[in-house]
Amino acid sequence: MNTKKNKEIVVIGGGLGGLAASIRMQAAGHSVTLLEKRHQLGGRAGVFERKGYVFDTGPTILTPPMVVDDLFQTAGKETSEYVQLEKVSPKYRLYFSDGSKMDYSGEEENISQIEKMSPKDVEGYKKFLKRVKPIYELGFEKFGSMPFESIFQMAKMGPAGLKHKAYRSVYGFVSSYVKDPRLRIAMSFNPLFIGGNPFTTTAIYTLITYIEEKHGVWWVKGGTHKLVEAMGQLINDLGGQYHLNSEVSQIHVTDKKRVKSVETIDGSVYDADIVISNADTAHTYMSLIDSKYRKKNKDKRYRKAKYSMSLFMTYFGVKKKYEDMVQHSIVFGPRYKDLIEDIFKKHIVPDDFSTYLHIPTRNDQSLAPPGCEAMYACTPVTNLEGEVNWEEKKDEFRDHILGTLDKSVLPGLLDNLEVAEVFTPADYEREFHSFRGSGFQLQPILLQSGSFRPHNRSKDVKGLYLVGAGTHPGAGVPSVIMSADITSQCIFEDIEKEKI
Repeated sequence: MNTKKNKEIVVIGGGLGGLAASIRMQAAGHSVTLLEKRHQLGGRAGVFERKGYVFDTGPTILTPPMVVDDLFQTAGKETSEYVQLEKVSPKYRLYFSDGSKMDYSGEEENISQIEKMSPKDVEGYKKFLKRVKPIYELGFEKFGSMPFESIFQMAKMGPAGLKHKAYRSVYGFVSSYVKDPRLRIAMSFNPLFIGGNPFTTTAIYTLITYIEEKHGVWWVKGGTHKLVEAMGQLINDLGGQYHLNSEVSQIHVTDKKRVKSVETIDGSVYDADIVISNADTAHTYMSLIDSKYRKKNKDKRYRKAKYSMSLFMTYFGVKKKYEDMVQHSIVFGPRYKDLIEDIFKKHIVPDDFSTYLHIPTRNDQSLAPPGCEAMYACTPVTNLEGEVNWEEKKDEFRDHILGTLDKSVLPGLLDNLEVAEVFTPADYEREFHSFRGSGFQLQPILLQSGSFRPHNRSKDVKGLYLVGAGTHPGAGVPSVIMSADITSQCIFEDIEKEKI
């Protein structure tokens, strides 16, 4: 056993979680080698360019920014030395199927709009914000930043969970405060940003609403890929290294169930005292570790788990300006609950859809040619539990999305379309080894949260740790970056106690 304080660490996967873990470990004096399967860092937060249009491939919202500031400060740096963060207002523009719309922003602005939309719900909205504040303080500030490795830790949350009605769904919780169907949608859709069904996700996740209320909605100037580039640069500045096009095929384990090394598909082997996996959690356990080193029923557990929906991403460039649009919009279809049930339970692709529309050129024209807009439509769809042939379906569904947007909020889109590319659930499975093509790994339901979620410190193999959406605290940019902090706490503790 290697008992020296400075460890050889291999990080599998260069998503935001893997990058954050690499920075924390290298800043602490360890030797880090990050191995990334794809041709670029970022994982889902990738980037590509077509005909002068630049597209972030995944997350576009960063809130709260303090999680990034804390990461850079850990390395003795300031975020502003590497990248610029900007607050976005309004947070979202919500387009409802009845033709009405709402600029969802801060409390005062929202109250002003609710007074016009549904005056009887103003007091309910105010009460809702008061109720979600302690949920935020409990779930995010207290428990969101600590490891959850014991059922007893969950038990300690029991009284608080009952007090805050964690047994209710996000939609059910919201509905107890406001009655207008549009407001119920506006205040409950956020779990979809982390792969959750608003009708089954525990009400604890209403904390997302309060995070945005307290800290605002931010984005990275130039796109999220600029943050990825900054994190990669910081790793190099700290003396770490990363290798692209280096897909890991196996984590080698000793007979004493301790990590030994990591092997890539080209046969390269990297010795490791510690392995941190930012790969899909199910893939890590079921494909990278020999079954004899895994606990019994581990595969069964992952196969029976409930996975998030997937996403159908449509990236498009338009030779036209849309000055009346904002950066972040949600375009809701005619159905809400039934559509979500089609996605999460029936696993079908219905004719209607709702989509998140991102137009970064509203705030940064450099991402498209002059007079043009770069956009993407992020549409929740069933994961691969549905029997959908996406190779056959993708062109039809892309055209349906673009045609609907042309008729609703982007007139002239089809006549001015210059670039249109897609990324399907099948691509999530192929590119990211995402189990069942899920967009966010495990759903954030109560029995897949906290200590019920795969732990940051592996119980199967010593020296193996997890970061990213599949472990605690869950999916979403802040949670993924925070997972690296939690995992680092576990590693530092184990090194100090000479457990690794």
